[in-house]
Amino acid sequence: MAKSPTGAKTAKKAAAKKSAAGKKPNIDIDQLKEDYRMMLLIRRFEEKAGQLYGMGLIGGFCHLYIGQEAVVTGIQGVAKDDDGVITSYRDHGHMLAAGMDARGVMAELTGRIGGYSKGKGGSMHMFSKEKNFFGGHGIVGAQVPIGTGLAFAYKYRGEDRVSLTYVGDGAMNQGQVYEAFNMASLWKLPVIYVIENNQYAMGTSAERHSASGRKLADRGMAHGIPGREVDGMDVLKVREAAEEAIEHCRAGKGPYILEMKTYRYRGHSMSDPAKYRSKDEVNEMRQHHDPIDHVRNMLLDGGYATEEDLKAVDKEIKAIVADSADFAQESPEPDPSEMWTDILVEA
Repeated sequence: MAKSPTGAKTAKKAAAKKSAAGKKPNIDIDQLKEDYRMMLLIRRFEEKAGQLYGMGLIGGFCHLYIGQEAVVTGIQGVAKDDDGVITSYRDHGHMLAAGMDARGVMAELTGRIGGYSKGKGGSMHMFSKEKNFFGGHGIVGAQVPIGTGLAFAYKYRGEDRVSLTYVGDGAMNQGQVYEAFNMASLWKLPVIYVIENNQYAMGTSAERHSASGRKLADRGMAHGIPGREVDGMDVLKVREAAEEAIEHCRAGKGPYILEMKTYRYRGHSMSDPAKYRSKDEVNEMRQHHDPIDHVRNMLLDGGYATEEDLKAVDKEIKAIVADSADFAQESPEPDPSEMWTDILVEA
């Protein structure tokens, strides 16, 4: 008996679906491996920084990026080398993703002369003119108007550059953020506001600190700024969204907002026990939503890498991080005379 037209269509769709399921995803495997390596570098670096802090070798504040690695890895992987980067005080991962050397970052964390700011900036205040990294900033939300200013400079000079301005969910209720949004929209500045929504700010959940709930991507609507909510635990989704946002800015269409839904495994800082959430919640995120494990499984399940390949990468990364820690501890402390240098720009 002949199949009806409807039955034939259904069978055809089912066959197409089965065929598509058997195909490997259309992704750049070499790039995916690089993303895996960068995320692993950030994770291992932060773990070592946490150890050094516990040993008393890093003083002051120290905010770790563990759990959020896919955000900065995906975005910086799409950006150009001369695009500007500015962020808050949870900044070590951004430095590494921007191309700054692990030795210089770790030495700065320990307050040594070999650090990027000669040991004077510490965790929250280091910069790299060479890598167009304009710092972590200790004042909540302060980097947003500065990042907007970078975008203004790029447009004023006629440069094809974008300002990547990272900001946390806790800073999204700051008045200076909305003043910056207004100016950026008014002048169509090439700035991407990356909201790293790790859901707890300094210790208060997004539902409790934001009147509009968790949809922070819409915070630019009053200023005509398009926004997009993204799974910040998936580096491929981050990369895809970043490409769209950067293309928007380079086309002269003005600012763009990316809300990255992510999660930090540690407390707000090393001194935060994070008792405002359950251990079960953290374990659920670690076991089922970890950004590094997600890519690791993609590489293994797709046959793009073996266990031995990934163990070799981990070994290489651990060596780099161990070397950075040794360099930091061997680098001397800055001479007291350094207090009077780098105060003014030399003409």
